[in-house]
Amino acid sequence: MKITVIGAGNMGGAMIKGWAKNGEHELTITARTEKTLARFKEEFPSIKTSLDNAEAVKGADIIVLAVKPWLIEEVCSQISENIDFDNQVILSVAANILTDKLRENLGNPFANVLYVMPNIAAEYNESMTFLAPANNVPEEIVETVRQLLLIIGKVKVCKEKEVAAGNMLSGCGIAYVMRFIHAMMEGGVEMGLYPAEAQKIAMQAMKGAVAVLEGSGMHPAVGIDKVTTPGGLTIRGLNELDHSGFNSAVIRCLKAGLVK
Repeated sequence: MKITVIGAGNMGGAMIKGWAKNGEHELTITARTEKTLARFKEEFPSIKTSLDNAEAVKGADIIVLAVKPWLIEEVCSQISENIDFDNQVILSVAANILTDKLRENLGNPFANVLYVMPNIAAEYNESMTFLAPANNVPEEIVETVRQLLLIIGKVKVCKEKEVAAGNMLSGCGIAYVMRFIHAMMEGGVEMGLYPAEAQKIAMQAMKGAVAVLEGSGMHPAVGIDKVTTPGGLTIRGLNELDHSGFNSAVIRCLKAGLVK
């Protein structure tokens, strides 16, 4: 399959690297500067590069628009005349640019467009990606795209209205998890550990928690009970989190980014 990725920033770059490491598909990427393209070419020599968005979409099976939301209209105007709408599929990772708007920008109300929201873990094939097809996109196209996205992690096919919540939990959520790990590191340093050592311990604790939940299928509350003994250390720490409004802070954090 031939894939063209327009934009090689943080998100586009993560997807490019995840697919390139897999090596299953032919990749063409674009960027604003030759310096950016050279960096990808050095790491993945098989990738084709271009500074010309309109030229890069020719012959692609799937076109990925991995640019900032405010650049979508400009990019669509550059490429629309070169798109074969009967045979090419367009994915957009631009936040809050829904499929109706994308079709409008492309000038085709029947274009096979899908709203896709991965996260930066795509580079390591561990993204949680949300996939929302436009109305009337054939099921076989949705499945083809789902299989492509499975290369870079897990995939949830959903409605467009669910993508924002998914992005807060998974896309933005990566930053929130890293903030928690950072806080654990600082606590470890205060207790006498070196920062690098504290980071490794905190990350392994995070991996361990995920492994237990995935392996057992248990609810987090059940897992917490397994670690918490009467009068023990864990309950003291949990109570401190509760006293500080931890759960409320997390929920408010997640809801803060939802578009009204």
